[in-house]
Amino acid sequence: MVGSAANRTRTRTMRTPRTTLEMRTLRRALVLAVAATYLLHQDVWFWETARPLIFGFLPIGLFYHAAYSAAAAGLMALLIRYAWPAELEREAEADDAPPEGRRPEDGSPGGAAR
Repeated sequence: MVGSAANRTRTRTMRTPRTTLEMRTLRRALVLAVAATYLLHQDVWFWETARPLIFGFLPIGLFYHAAYSAAAAGLMALLIRYAWPAELEREAEADDAPPEGRRPEDGSPGGAAR
């Protein structure tokens, strides 16, 4: 099964840094990447001109923003993968679990509804 608990656990352990040093290094790298992304968004260098044209028709400023958007989406994917709070996942999994003694498909204790 694709979404089984074993797959989620295996995926989570593969992408989680193993040591405190790795976690600190990763956190610093992600903070620097977010700061760099923010600073690169403040582009004043392409405001005055539409030249050169990329691919012969695309103004450089528009191309820059398309590339910036792709880079920001990639950074968000990295943030979700490596910096997502594990507490939120545990809470969501606990909320999805059926109450003790109840079956999820019919809500009755122990057996099918009659």
